[in-house]
Amino acid sequence: VYGAGGAIGSAVARAYAREGATVHLAGRTRSTLDEVAQRIRHDGGVAHVAQVDVLDRAAVERHADDVAAGRGIDICFNATSNDDVQGTPLLAMPFEEFLRPVTKAVTAHFNVAVAVGRHMTRSGRGVILVMAGGREAIPRLGGSHVAWAALAGLCRQLAAEFGPYGVRVSWLLSPGSPGYDDHDEQPGAPGPAAAPGTVGLLTGHLPSYGEVANVAV
Repeated sequence: VYGAGGAIGSAVARAYAREGATVHLAGRTRSTLDEVAQRIRHDGGVAHVAQVDVLDRAAVERHADDVAAGRGIDICFNATSNDDVQGTPLLAMPFEEFLRPVTKAVTAHFNVAVAVGRHMTRSGRGVILVMAGGREAIPRLGGSHVAWAALAGLCRQLAAEFGPYGVRVSWLLSPGSPGYDDHDEQPGAPGPAAAPGTVGLLTGHLPSYGEVANVAV
């Protein structure tokens, strides 16, 4: 799980661990990764931590090689952020700010997918999950929507090339979460409310981190 120190990444990592997977937590900030690993181990799971910058292709490949040398790689989930800027109209946004999430998203997901894909295609199995936002464009998203559209295209291309080798590539689409984890909810607390952009979602509402993790499992 790349970006395993964040809200989505940590929820997915814990869900994998609850299902019995040996989880490899990767990200830029060691301290947050260690916190997630401790929580997994406390719950009886197995977790390993590695500080990896997904924009460093060589580092990503070394990490994938190390993981694959153990028990192989069954599932890869990338929850790294795009460092996007939202809330500013395009007329007032510098081009560099608009392009940054597009460049980072494509670079990060390409680096990760190719690194793990080399091992998955050789073994004839594996799943690559890509996390992205909604399909509909709304005002003041900056480069976010363009980045998500680019990831959709990347997923299709990866699926076309990896699919014949038994590797699945899936795009996990979520328009955002209300800001809590199912496991941290208080009994009797109200459920997530419907919000704009939720029409057509399987949940009928903005999914919690736990719900996103359940889909990833």
